[in-house]
Amino acid sequence: MALLPAIEIETKDNPDATVIWLHGLGADGHDFAPIVPELQLPGNLAVRFIFPHAPSIPVTINGGFVMPAWYDILEMDIDRKVDTIQLQVSADALRRFIDNERGRGIASKRIVVAGFSQGGAVAYQVALTHPEPLGGLLAMSTYFATSDIIQLHPANSEIPIEIHHGLHDPVVPVQLGKKAVKWLDTNGYSVTYREYRMEHSVCAEQIADTSSWLQERLLP
Repeated sequence: MALLPAIEIETKDNPDATVIWLHGLGADGHDFAPIVPELQLPGNLAVRFIFPHAPSIPVTINGGFVMPAWYDILEMDIDRKVDTIQLQVSADALRRFIDNERGRGIASKRIVVAGFSQGGAVAYQVALTHPEPLGGLLAMSTYFATSDIIQLHPANSEIPIEIHHGLHDPVVPVQLGKKAVKWLDTNGYSVTYREYRMEHSVCAEQIADTSSWLQERLLP
C-alpha cells in the first residue's frame, strides 16, 4: 500500500537517521514541522524528519465530525475507549514509513518513532511490536491505549523510551502518562519520564530536552 501524505525535512544532505513524528487529533503533519529548527541539532547530524498526515475520519466524541485522526475515540473517560482496530490500521501505516526508510538505506536502530497525544498511542503500538530494533520512542502528552492487547516483540525490549507530559493537561490527564510509565517499568522497559508545567502542548524546556535526547540516540 502507498504511504500516507507527509512532510519531509532533512537537516543535512544524505541523512543517515530518521525521526517519524505523528501529530495529535484534529491536526496534521504541519503541526510539528516547525519544531525542527527549534531543536537546534548540531550541523554534523543529518536527520530526515517525516511528519505524516492522518486520514480524515468521523470522531465520535466530537459528534461524528470528520477531522484528521489516527483512530476514533468513542468515550472520553479516564482510560479512553478507542477504536483499537483503527489504531492498528494507523500502526500499519506508520510501519510502512519505517519499512520505506529501511529501503532508503536507514538502519533500523537509527529510526526514532515519536508521537503527540493520539499519535503517541500509535507510536507505542508500533515501537513495542516492531520486529527490528528501533532507535527510540518519544511519547508526548499521550497514553498507552493498547497496553491490554499488545503483543510485545523482543527486538525492542531495550528500546530507549522518553515520555513527556504536562502537569496541567486537561485533555490527556497526567495520570495516564504515569500509568504508561508504571506499565513499562513493570514489563522491564527502561523509561525516562519528564513533566512540564504546561497543558496539552509543547514548551521550550521540552524542546531542549527532546533535542538532547535525540542527540544521545543519533550522534555517532
